[in-house]
Amino acid sequence: MHEYPVAMEIIKTAEEEAKKNNAKSINTINIVVGEFSEYVADSIKLYFDVLSKGTMCEGAYLEIEIVKPMLKCAECGEFFERKPFEFRCPNCGGDGEPTDIGREFYIRSIEVET
Repeated sequence: MHEYPVAMEIIKTAEEEAKKNNAKSINTINIVVGEFSEYVADSIKLYFDVLSKGTMCEGAYLEIEIVKPMLKCAECGEFFERKPFEFRCPNCGGDGEPTDIGREFYIRSIEVET
């Protein structure tokens, strides 16, 4: 349910930016969502489609880029995707440590029609 206010904020931010640029409408909003960001991309999309009705975002396409979480090897510094039940680096076998990669959540760009 916490995707509801997030979808509202995406719409609000997109409209503010579109108005600053004298846009007639918003065509596409590109967002980045990390798998560990606490947000579910499909839920954001669902709320966006419902809440955008009657706004400049109505009919806009919400493009969502999903970022996979990455670990960083403490031995060699390699970044790698964690496999289920596995924390070892595929490069050297060292232990992987958590990173912030995969926790992203932001608007990358807004495409408008002027």
